[in-house]
Amino acid sequence: MSIDEVYQLAEADKLSVDNVIRHRLHSDVVLINQLSHYIINSGGKRLRPVILLLSARAFNYQGYHHIPLAAVVEFIHTATLLHDDVVDASDMRRGRETANAIWGNEASVLVGDFLYSRAFQMMVEVGSMPVMEVLASATNVIAEGEVMQLMNCHEPNTTEENYLEVIRYKTAKLFEASAKLGAILSGRSEEEIDAMARYGMHLGTAFQLVDDILDYTESSEQIGKNIGDDLAEGKPTLPLIHAMRSGNSKQVKIVREAIEQGGRENIAEVIEAVVQTGAIDYTAAAAEKEAEKAISFLELVPDSKYKQALITLAEFSVNRNH
Repeated sequence: MSIDEVYQLAEADKLSVDNVIRHRLHSDVVLINQLSHYIINSGGKRLRPVILLLSARAFNYQGYHHIPLAAVVEFIHTATLLHDDVVDASDMRRGRETANAIWGNEASVLVGDFLYSRAFQMMVEVGSMPVMEVLASATNVIAEGEVMQLMNCHEPNTTEENYLEVIRYKTAKLFEASAKLGAILSGRSEEEIDAMARYGMHLGTAFQLVDDILDYTESSEQIGKNIGDDLAEGKPTLPLIHAMRSGNSKQVKIVREAIEQGGRENIAEVIEAVVQTGAIDYTAAAAEKEAEKAISFLELVPDSKYKQALITLAEFSVNRNH
């Protein structure tokens, strides 16, 4: 199954989610409408909502709650992007200007808050305490991950273990919640719910590790953001951590100074060090292991085209160029 076929399989549900998103984005405050519609409609893959939709369908869920909850997941994700871009002073995302570059930091933060609060309104309407517990916990953990990442910025001594912990908090947690919610809605056993959570966690980790690679291997047009953004912000991602661990004294010095100082002034030398130390291959291998682990946790899911789609998503996470 191709990734296009995966999205085609989820298309009907995804259209319903998009309708809910458009309806629930509405506010009497004009600026909220303008900014939130801009970021929601800026070309994202809706990957996390699709995971939730496919997870529910894989367990033969016949209700409706997977639709608003997929919209909730997208609202939470979008809120994190708005806040991320302010914290990182980013000016480009998904090939377009960031909201903070157009409307300013204050508006971006406040509309991010609006999306968070709207998401919580919607999850309460579903009327399921287990659902609310998963989403409330995920939102809290993501915020912790953001702070952990901030603490690691410009810190060249960050270990691989510390970095992977940040990924699992900041990025993988919403993947985990999305996959888990499909099983919860379907009334599956605790074992099945836990398996889907682990699928999502490993999938999200693989996805972020590949993002780390793309920051050094693809063009700005391809990935939709500026090359070396993580480096410019002084973030010690896995390719940089491995380069410092495996490089010679000159390579280590180049990467260490880049993390400590931030910026893109020496990006060519950093990329050369990353490539020569095998950091790209090392990170790719780590992502591949995470994707394989994700697939292994689908054993309890009944065979169907939806299970195959979940497998394809894991494979796509490590075989993409954007």
